Amino acid sequence: MIVKDLSIKKLYYSISEVSRLIGEEHYVLRYWETEFDQLKPQKNRAGNRVYTQKDIAVIEAIRRLLREHRYTIEGAKEIMRTDFDMQTGTLTVPSDDLFSHVAEEKSVSEAAIEVKRSQLQAIKARLESALTYL
Repeated sequence: MIVKDLSIKKLYYSISEVSRLIGEEHYVLRYWETEFDQLKPQKNRAGNRVYTQKDIAVIEAIRRLLREHRYTIEGAKEIMRTDFDMQTGTLTVPSDDLFSHVAEEKSVSEAAIEVKRSQLQAIKARLESALTYL
């Protein structure tokens, strides 16, 4: 779900309003506050969370990383720490590049599999050779 356009821009939004806008439950937003340093909404005199447009941009970036790009919390934290611009409220890395590390890890793991495969084939050959002596 993408942030819906608001007909009237406000300075502050309640957690209920943000929850409806983003499409996440209240408890999810509160949990993300504990996990992501970039998400620290202010509280009003009554102690209720009040979110600014920048807070909503942070939440939307977190939601995209976790829900659309399927990052783990730790992976999303790393992306937010290194590639999130707090001034503009945007990720500085293009969405196509979000998976570039996965391709690199896959090629490394494929190479490791090939090494293991050749080692196992060598072991198999030695065992077959030893079997002829029995």
